[in-house]
Amino acid sequence: MKVLLLAGGPPGEHEVSLSSARGVLAAMPHPTELVVIAKDGRWLLGEDAYEALRAGVAEQGTHPFPPPVPWQHYDVVFPLLHGPLGEDGVIQGFLQLLRRPYVGAGVASSALCMDKDLCKRVLRQAGIPVVPWVTLYKGEPTPQPPFPPPYFVKPANTGSSVGISKVKADQDATRALAEAFAWDDKVLVEQGIEGVRELEVALLGNIHAEASVVGEITYQSEFYDYETKYTEGKAQLHLPAPIPPELSDEIRATALEAYRILGVRGMARVDFFLSPQGELYLNEFNTIPGFTPTSMYPKLWQATGLAYPDLLDRLVRLALER
Repeated sequence: MKVLLLAGGPPGEHEVSLSSARGVLAAMPHPTELVVIAKDGRWLLGEDAYEALRAGVAEQGTHPFPPPVPWQHYDVVFPLLHGPLGEDGVIQGFLQLLRRPYVGAGVASSALCMDKDLCKRVLRQAGIPVVPWVTLYKGEPTPQPPFPPPYFVKPANTGSSVGISKVKADQDATRALAEAFAWDDKVLVEQGIEGVRELEVALLGNIHAEASVVGEITYQSEFYDYETKYTEGKAQLHLPAPIPPELSDEIRATALEAYRILGVRGMARVDFFLSPQGELYLNEFNTIPGFTPTSMYPKLWQATGLAYPDLLDRLVRLALER
């Protein structure tokens, strides 16, 4: 079994992807080689890719797309490209044209889960509760949000909290919208829920998936932003979450139902909000969760009894199975 790991990608989550790649390379139980996509869109192969991994960033690549990669030499491709071009169905479509098995969700489900607006619409139509929101498009008049501050302004198609702002007063909305529109032409304004608890569950499988234990994230920052997510010690994961068993069962069942509805395969991390009134909301579906030292997806499975190397082996075999 030979695996090819794809890492790097555009600015935004480039460094996170390389950090995930270091973790996967260290634990993967199968022979694995690395390809890195630099921030300028060109590719790095061989020793150049590993040099980028050691540096933690690749500003410029060597090979334009399509790169001279011997794709047929690899049994499975493992895309670890967080965010646009890697998590939105683009690289998945390319790999399907190559007829190469790959880890994770397919084209349609990747694109659907990446777009927070579309994902919320599908989940709401299916009866799964999501936090109320409105959608704005660049260049159009900005209406007054139908809910008072605090609220969140989010690009529709980024991950790792890139471009997200918490707005505490309406006069701060202009700055928040400018930041979000710098990343995407479509933006969500999402109602804030004070005192919310953040709960996460990891999923693994194809049509018939299984769920990990439920974890809870706590932190001191204003919200679960990029720095909090990827700085050691900024956030704490409580495993299992200190919640009643029936609530844990509800979260796991809701996540698995959403996984089926959205057509996800391979893996996902599903994030929930629990309001002080006991209302549960599905917040986000992440089809390529992080594998960094602080990432919750592998930690959730370790707490469930599945070691990191065994998790990676399962993901590779699920790609071949599909």
